[in-house]
Amino acid sequence: MAHIIVFGNEKGGSGKSTTCMHTATALARSGARVGTLDLDLRQRTFTRYLENRAEYGKRHGVELPMPLVSGLPKVDRSELREGENPFDKSLSLAVAELEKSCDFIVIDCPGSHTRLSQVAHSLADTLVTPLNDSFVDFDLLAKIDPDTGKILGPSVYSEMVWHARQLRAKAGLEPIDWIVLRNRLGAQEMHNKRKMGQALEDLSKRIGFRVAPGFTERVIFRELFPRGMTLLDLKDIGIANLNLSNVAARQELRDLIRALNLPTVEPAF
Repeated sequence: MAHIIVFGNEKGGSGKSTTCMHTATALARSGARVGTLDLDLRQRTFTRYLENRAEYGKRHGVELPMPLVSGLPKVDRSELREGENPFDKSLSLAVAELEKSCDFIVIDCPGSHTRLSQVAHSLADTLVTPLNDSFVDFDLLAKIDPDTGKILGPSVYSEMVWHARQLRAKAGLEPIDWIVLRNRLGAQEMHNKRKMGQALEDLSKRIGFRVAPGFTERVIFRELFPRGMTLLDLKDIGIANLNLSNVAARQELRDLIRALNLPTVEPAF
């Protein structure tokens, strides 16, 4: 069966779709067969990124490693069993179809709580939650005492992941490997950065996730989206001499792929 990687976070602006895109294309470059699903039916940022990539390659005659782009099939409500949810059925059909030909299925969830997102989390073998290095984003994971910094208890998103874990356990599936990525880390060792690191470390032991470094805030990510490119495609679009920032960004991507600890992946970059 395909290994399902879900990118989830109920808050927008965390770099989720960018991280999702880089992971999917990195896996494709490694020789894996990768299928993709975008569950953000309104904004479709991941889908637009992939469409830009296909269009750029066609326009410039560049052959780029490309994941298989799939969508959710329409479901005839008259064929649903009593009490069966059409979103559940549609997602189940899409995943089953991709599993016929893919080693990995990469799913990008919307930055809000939806039925599709909830079901996708229960399907995740690996769950990746990009998080801005801020206590505004941390609040989705846990409530914290502002005076002592003590964690008071899990918050809305953590409770949703806990529910997804319960569903997997009842179905006899392997536990979710949950990874929280610290995106937009500051380059300097600042007080807030240290406090965030300690809070995440404490929380990880209580609710069971791994902490990994994500991407530093860089201008290049904004420049790559219109062309559908990633950090691994720079030489393909004529950027042969990488500056220090781009070299550092590529190393962050390498570290991210290693941190995911995915089965049978030999990074080819």
